[in-house]
Amino acid sequence: MGNNIIYVENLHKTYLIGDIKVHALRGINLSVSKGEFIAIMGASGSGKTTLMNLLGCLDIPTSGTYRLDDVDIHMISENDLATIRNEKIGFVFQSFFLLSRTTALENVELPLLYRKDLKKTVRKKLAINALKTVQMQDRLDHHPNQLSGGQQQRVAIARAIVNDPVLLFADEPTGNLDTRTSLEVISVFQQLHQKGITIILVTHEQDIAKYADRIITFKDGRIKTDLVNKEKYNAIDDLKKLPVDEDE
Repeated sequence: MGNNIIYVENLHKTYLIGDIKVHALRGINLSVSKGEFIAIMGASGSGKTTLMNLLGCLDIPTSGTYRLDDVDIHMISENDLATIRNEKIGFVFQSFFLLSRTTALENVELPLLYRKDLKKTVRKKLAINALKTVQMQDRLDHHPNQLSGGQQQRVAIARAIVNDPVLLFADEPTGNLDTRTSLEVISVFQQLHQKGITIILVTHEQDIAKYADRIITFKDGRIKTDLVNKEKYNAIDDLKKLPVDEDE
């Protein structure tokens, strides 16, 4: 595999709905190098989210090969798969999925509760450091309803990176956010990428995909294009170009 963190060969995913077979993925071949920032685009039903679920070990393929960080996912137990999900992979979703009655700090600590080797003080320190990474260290004791949408997504990103994952998946992470807040969130992803985290971002927006190094487009369960983004944008630069809100 060399420097590849992801290697996929002839990956298929078929769902059976009643008597009808739905071919969500039709023979995907893909490799992702460590440290890449990839955007996966496509219309609803094109297969992009199905692929993310398979790569994130949230689902299993119908057929084909998937190796993650030199581990053949088909050859390991469910317990080992759960360990990989918790320790090697981080997930960020469109809807944040924060616990409403739990503070930002406690939300970020959640993945660490599975680490029986960690003391409470260590868990807290790791969670605080993750929140510092996304510039939310001054909101430790705030609950989700006390945070803006962008702040909630930053907390969700902190939760995703608290275990120091090798791979970060983001499924439409800016789908519920306005332009300025979307750019703020994308700037966080670009900063994490600069630190060496491999990022796979699923989006249907070209305006979001342009911040990635590589753009893969899906259509009808197949990869239509896979191109290096030669005109990569910088989210922080674009934030500076936005007009100042009079209410700010």
